[in-house]
Amino acid sequence: MGEHNIRNFTINFGPQHPAAHGVLRLVLELDGEVVERVDPHIGLLHRGTEKLIEYKTYIQANPYFDRLDYVAPMNQEHAYCLAVEKLLGIEVPRRAQLIRVLFSEIGRLLSHLLNVTTQAMDVGALTPPLWGFEEREKLMIFYERISGSRMHANYFRPGGVNMDIQPELIDDIEAFCDPFLKVLDDLDTLVMGSRIFKQRNVDIGTITLDDCWKWGFSGVIVRSCGVAWDLRKSQPYECYEEMEFDIPVGLNGDNYDRQVIRMEEMRQSVRIMRQCLDKLRAPDGQGPVNTLDGKIAPPSRKDMKRSMEALIHHFKLYTEGFHVPAGEVYAAVEAPKGEFGVYLVSDGTNKPYRCHVRAPGFAHLQGMDFMCRGHMLADVAGVLGSLDIVFGEVDR
Repeated sequence: MGEHNIRNFTINFGPQHPAAHGVLRLVLELDGEVVERVDPHIGLLHRGTEKLIEYKTYIQANPYFDRLDYVAPMNQEHAYCLAVEKLLGIEVPRRAQLIRVLFSEIGRLLSHLLNVTTQAMDVGALTPPLWGFEEREKLMIFYERISGSRMHANYFRPGGVNMDIQPELIDDIEAFCDPFLKVLDDLDTLVMGSRIFKQRNVDIGTITLDDCWKWGFSGVIVRSCGVAWDLRKSQPYECYEEMEFDIPVGLNGDNYDRQVIRMEEMRQSVRIMRQCLDKLRAPDGQGPVNTLDGKIAPPSRKDMKRSMEALIHHFKLYTEGFHVPAGEVYAAVEAPKGEFGVYLVSDGTNKPYRCHVRAPGFAHLQGMDFMCRGHMLADVAGVLGSLDIVFGEVDR
């Protein structure tokens, strides 16, 4: 027999693949069934968000952040509002801070529930996503009751939040917590304890801590390597300093560790939510939910019905917007996917001069190549799922 030239073959994974998390196209170079190279092609969901923000006032730019990581929208608004507030030099009322933290943690539950259960689906289990979506539905109803919208909430405002939380909603969120923890225990037993789930995730997509720092990873991926790096503890913002919660960390930096951490983070989020609810009911948790600076916050409806000046003030605020002092600032929050940051440059007008979004998923997607090398083709979907990538924030 003569000599045969064996060459690798190249295939497309996505952008129509059900496991491609939206519109991802991966060009895979395979040697048989072993992955040699992964080349992510992004930009299929590019909408020019950062440029659009430059043409909008600071209030009008807010809804764009809901459309980045659309699985947990309020966490993105949070980073933007913190950046604007830093430039304005204003203090957010305590009640507004508690409401913000409460809904940021609900966003974390929304994101982790989707990720853990769809990860199970990617490796062959069909029922966990149905249980996950049942719980997400209840949480999205809380979103709807506070903001009027299930996904694109546009609820946070520079200086506070749009409206106060009702006592009935506080009671309903508290009533949600205990049954939810039971569901988490069931998920833990059925998914994390599953032999097949372990075989498909343990020692797959392993990362070292050195790689994390080199590639700019953050969030669950860094914590899976054994480092308790969480912005809520290391650089506390809002009222996270008052909250008691633990940071779960992994040992091996593999797919399985990342999912176990997400499961435990959901329990810690419920813990934070309960503390917020107690503090919202306490006497020192009462008060305004927006800054008292009239140049930034609109007048109340009651005032607008009685006073023509208040009506004019409201009209000016929503047409012209407020002017932000010149300067540049970076504000970051611990979003469910990792460190979500907003770099804001103001030139002293009513519109941002430049707004750069530091999306965690963008950094994480770059790691696909070195994480998948040497693994099987079937593991690509598992590694991608464990990174928890949403294309709204990657392409923006």
